[in-house]
Amino acid sequence: MPQSRRVTLRRRRLAVFGSLLIALVGVGYLGATGLAPVPASAATISQPADLTQPTTEPAWPSFGEGAIGAVGFPGVLASHGEQASVPIASITKMVTALVVLDAKPLAAGEAGPDITFTDADIDLYYKSLAENGSVATVVSGMVLSEREAFEAMLLPSANNYAASLAVWAYGSEKGYLTAANSWLQAKGLTDTVVADTSGISSSSVSSPADLVELAKLAVGNPALAEIVAMPAAVLPTIGRVTNTNKLLGTGGVDGIKTGTTDAAGACLLFSTDLTVGGETVTLVGVVLGGDTHGELNDAIAALIASVKPGFQDVDLAAKGDSFGSYTTKWGQTADAVAGEDASVLVWSDTPVTGAITARNMTVGQTGDSVGDVDFTVGDRSVSVPLVLDEPLTGPGPGWRFSHPGELAAG
Repeated sequence: MPQSRRVTLRRRRLAVFGSLLIALVGVGYLGATGLAPVPASAATISQPADLTQPTTEPAWPSFGEGAIGAVGFPGVLASHGEQASVPIASITKMVTALVVLDAKPLAAGEAGPDITFTDADIDLYYKSLAENGSVATVVSGMVLSEREAFEAMLLPSANNYAASLAVWAYGSEKGYLTAANSWLQAKGLTDTVVADTSGISSSSVSSPADLVELAKLAVGNPALAEIVAMPAAVLPTIGRVTNTNKLLGTGGVDGIKTGTTDAAGACLLFSTDLTVGGETVTLVGVVLGGDTHGELNDAIAALIASVKPGFQDVDLAAKGDSFGSYTTKWGQTADAVAGEDASVLVWSDTPVTGAITARNMTVGQTGDSVGDVDFTVGDRSVSVPLVLDEPLTGPGPGWRFSHPGELAAG
């Protein structure tokens, strides 16, 4: 074969092989860029501003000590005076009621089992009389339902019925006191000690903070909450008994228990429902150490009126509010928005702060979850989900083929 022909064939083979190589490289490049993962986009977030409300100063009386709290709010909201444990008089009967109900539960509206009273209960009646305590009639052989016995104890604040119920539930006053003080420790009420069932003893003591927690437990028991809200009741053998809490119905007060001894002064553990926006707040509180119940009731009525404006319904987010945005490297944009409305009920100047957590995104549909806004409200927390307001779709072939370096980085 002539030399020139061999050269020509060699050139043709090189051209063919070159074309094939270029084609293979092109196919590989197209495959690599078309299938390579795309880079994720981080959210540019807008941290929510801290929210503050005006400070509320409750109108505390010039005497005694006290504290207020609210169901659903941890601890004490505000306090006044010394916060040490002091005698609590007949507020002690709320411990008796809760501990007896722990052994002998009673549902709302339920009468409960019958209790037959005996000569031993008459002895308890005369013992209470000798201590100059408040009493209600008892007759040997009489029968009251558990609920009726509770009404006899709590409405006229009958010391003898506190003792009778404790013995009925626990076998003896000693057995009751052991159970009651163990119950108080288990509930974290470490400032509270009961030395008797009625509070006639000055050794039955508690602190305002513990009494706020005791009040929350009382209003959280439906049967007990019903009874302490009753202005009066007519009971078999005993007749009509009236509630010693003369503040019932004033400012929405619906409980809880009075107390009066020389050592404790005039005392009231109280509760009332406040309407704030579309929500109901159950306010509880206690004031100890008044000179008279008239003075005490006027002071608590003024206290409640001053406290109500301190509760505010604060908007945290409205559905659709933007808390951040995504911009992909291929030019798409979407916002991270609140997936739902959120508000919170706060007391006074409780601080409200927010922090955003948003995931990096590549693709997603409208409504897909991308993170949360976590609000800290005092000791509580509220989480609001964040979602995409627009879809994020992957890049087209043109962007992929023209940005191989960014695909590799992704």
